[in-house]
Amino acid sequence: MVLKDFYKVLSEEKTGDSKHTITILVNKNHEVFKGHFPGNPIMPGVCMIQIIKELTEKITEKTLMIQTLANVKFMALINPETNPELRLELDITSTEENLVKVKNTTYFNDTVALKLSNVYKKLEL
Repeated sequence: MVLKDFYKVLSEEKTGDSKHTITILVNKNHEVFKGHFPGNPIMPGVCMIQIIKELTEKITEKTLMIQTLANVKFMALINPETNPELRLELDITSTEENLVKVKNTTYFNDTVALKLSNVYKKLEL
């Protein structure tokens, strides 16, 4: 985890061959929110992208590096004080070219907060 104590996984469920639903709890008291923004905390987009990467690494049991991001759409602001619990729906597929493709939709309650498609390269360590 790049940001220590930034979030914790509450539940994980495999919902299909390549589909996973993960519920996380964002730490509303994390240092990130003191600068983004004082008195009105908003989840930084780059933090959501990092969370998706970390969860995908956990599921695939691979170290990954972002190769491309496409269709990144922030649909609603995530305020960790009012909506600390997020549901991430991930559709993860591997290719023969050593790539991992991910389609993500992130929700708080029934509100879509983020839609993202990206490709990772598997790193050999």
